[in-house]
Amino acid sequence: MANRTIRVDYIARVEGESALDLQIRDGRVTSARLKIFEPPRLFEALLRGRGFAEAPDITARICGICPVAYQMSSVHAMEDALGVRVDGQLRALRRLLYCGEWIESHALHVVMLHAPDFLGYQDGIQMAAKHGDAVRNGLALKKAGNELMRLLGGREIHPVNVRVGGFYRVPGRAELAPVVEGLKRARDIAVATARWVAGFPFPDYERDYEFVALRHPNEYAINEGHIVSNRGLDIAAADYDSEFEERHVAHSTALQSVLKRRGSYLVGPLARYNLNFDRLPADAQSLARETGLGPVCRNPFKSIIVRAIELVYACDEALRIIAAYEPPAAPSVKLEPRAGVGHACTEAPRGILYHRYELADDGSIRTARIVPPTSQNQLAIEEDLCEVATRALDLSDDALRDRCEQTIRNYDPCISCSCHFLKLALHRE
Repeated sequence: MANRTIRVDYIARVEGESALDLQIRDGRVTSARLKIFEPPRLFEALLRGRGFAEAPDITARICGICPVAYQMSSVHAMEDALGVRVDGQLRALRRLLYCGEWIESHALHVVMLHAPDFLGYQDGIQMAAKHGDAVRNGLALKKAGNELMRLLGGREIHPVNVRVGGFYRVPGRAELAPVVEGLKRARDIAVATARWVAGFPFPDYERDYEFVALRHPNEYAINEGHIVSNRGLDIAAADYDSEFEERHVAHSTALQSVLKRRGSYLVGPLARYNLNFDRLPADAQSLARETGLGPVCRNPFKSIIVRAIELVYACDEALRIIAAYEPPAAPSVKLEPRAGVGHACTEAPRGILYHRYELADDGSIRTARIVPPTSQNQLAIEEDLCEVATRALDLSDDALRDRCEQTIRNYDPCISCSCHFLKLALHRE
């Protein structure tokens, strides 16, 4: 079989800039590189010297699709450093805000970014000509999520109402009431969307991943929980560095995260689902089985179904929180600056997001570390590319290129988020 080089100079329908370089020699894939070339954004350096209270607003700017994830990880880590815990209705409101982000992010990915791969379209605009109802449904879902973010966060993109200790302002019950009917409609649309995507043609492909996600004793983990895996990992966020490390690779401005003892792992909806199926409500479990999923799913192409199941769950969870909501006595808890180290990990739509901060006596940030989901998945993506391409070498170059792009989009990678840091070694002679 002839040697082949498959290149994609710019990966479409992902956030940020990346490319693919696939080398095939003597009938086998010898190299698969996801080249992330977006410039480093140096947010960790920007945080140094700032007050702890500034972290939520600064980190929110890392991503326009999942700003809440960065805010929630930062506030939990800061509260850990300050010895403060936020409970009750403030905790519930945080979970509600995060549900809004899951809804808008998953809706965008499922319908506009990933569905075209399965249906043979270049983008969601072309797909709309024959699947107009599905596109309209996707936009309606995204609008419902955005409305929650606007109501609780002050605006839909880069919310400004989140603070360490709680919120600057909390809504009254009457303010939440108008979104209920919209969420009920969104829930029905999410169920229909799950059934729709379940009918897509899926490549026959599975891998024995090490799934890594948060797990909570009594809820489908979003903001809190232990970091666990299907191979025995079970640690608190404070122990993250004992098990994980980041490595620089020459072809990427994003660091690649690995488990120190076992290498690559997978985070995101597929990992959450496999590790927390028993935490889903009965209705969501039933819908998952109806759409062809069991308690375990190792086919990354079916992550589009899992995201749709999480859409249904996020709508249900949002409705549950609103029904039980009583405005708290104060919008935030009292904080006192002090020196300390804080860690936190929350579940961004794309997977676990780890933050670590070291504070000085006056509460200023001495060091900051942020490990986004895409940098954690980058090695797993490259391994998937090798195996998927190896099984599809009989395809034409164009068809193989499309299959590889689809493989990357299984992860809904946020390239912009991952390019936050780069170690520079400068040698002068």
